[in-house]
Amino acid sequence: MRGVPVRRLTSHGSWRAWRDADRLVVVLAGAAGGKGIPGTIAAHPCVFATLTAPSFGPVHARRMRGKTVLPCRPRRDAEGRRCSHGRDISCPTRHVEADPRLGQPMCPDCYDYESAVLFNAWAGDLWRRFVTYLPRRLAWLAGVTQTTLHDQVRIRFVKVAEYQARGVVHFHAVIRLDAPGEDYQLPPGSYTADMLCDAIDLAAAAAAVVIDHEGQAVMLGFGAQTDTRIIRHGHDLPGTGQALNGQAVANYIAKYTTKTLAVPGLPSHRLRGEADLERLRCPAHYRRLITTAWQLGSTRPASRCRAWAHMLGYGGHFLTKSRRYSVTFGQLRAARTDHRRAARPPGGDRDAWGRPLDETVVLVLPAIWTYEGIGHPIAADAELALAAAARAREHGSQAPAAI
Repeated sequence: MRGVPVRRLTSHGSWRAWRDADRLVVVLAGAAGGKGIPGTIAAHPCVFATLTAPSFGPVHARRMRGKTVLPCRPRRDAEGRRCSHGRDISCPTRHVEADPRLGQPMCPDCYDYESAVLFNAWAGDLWRRFVTYLPRRLAWLAGVTQTTLHDQVRIRFVKVAEYQARGVVHFHAVIRLDAPGEDYQLPPGSYTADMLCDAIDLAAAAAAVVIDHEGQAVMLGFGAQTDTRIIRHGHDLPGTGQALNGQAVANYIAKYTTKTLAVPGLPSHRLRGEADLERLRCPAHYRRLITTAWQLGSTRPASRCRAWAHMLGYGGHFLTKSRRYSVTFGQLRAARTDHRRAARPPGGDRDAWGRPLDETVVLVLPAIWTYEGIGHPIAADAELALAAAARAREHGSQAPAAI
């Protein structure tokens, strides 16, 4: 759950730095071209979509209108300012970005923690439903059958998951229309970016997952605040002055492939038992989300809520894409390998991590093992080990006896 810093790439950079750079390249190549993807891809109908979760209770938020920060939750009526538990759920504060109250519920008793964790747990299934409904809604808007749509156009996408401050995931996606085939041709002119925006809105509204929770059918779906913006082949959007071209969108999306919920005290590994819950030092809101996921896992073992309790219930991938959206990670790794082989620097038979470049070679170990002996083969190592053992015994003999 902790953020992963982006490191400067050098000839001896870490594997994590290469991984982060690959993610940026994958997103950028599908939006603006490059790495074998033609630059004409930028002229295809392409939309930047954000699919959010529904509300699970009032939380502190940083609302913006252009560059102006608006009050968080202003309420003029006295009756609507308090919830059923008697807490004030209004907030006139104009929050700054570093305000620790952002994402925190105004009334923890009103906040639906179970639904929030269930949404995280089934967010991946909900996205798959959305991908299923999207071509259906696009065909309906175009006035053609799904078979005709499949013969005329293909839907390509890359999606990243982001944790909101309230601890619930939402999805950013670049969705593009191509003609059938592998040469990235323009689709027919009747399929426009505006039509794709409408299809995304309809598919997000229709996507739903029905699960059984405590003997009742619960339907999970996306929130009503689905945002779609057309990615244009240029630098500025008309009338806004804000860049929304392929490069800007790729940079915006790629940062979420290396950024997670930056909250101090969140566990970075799976919880093993109740003792791990007691040792949590994160804020109360996230502690309760983790505890709720752990408790739901005891009644829903198939959901694996306990396995992903440290991730607030979300166990899906943080970056997925359709295969033909752009270059693949395997192609990028193969290109680096070929480049290193061609350059042949000192030690050119190995990669930056010391592994043989030819990973297809299988090392076969002998089936017969022989006993060589025990102990230190080097005398100096044996002397160091004996000296360390003597110091340990001496330290143990000088320790005060327990009363």
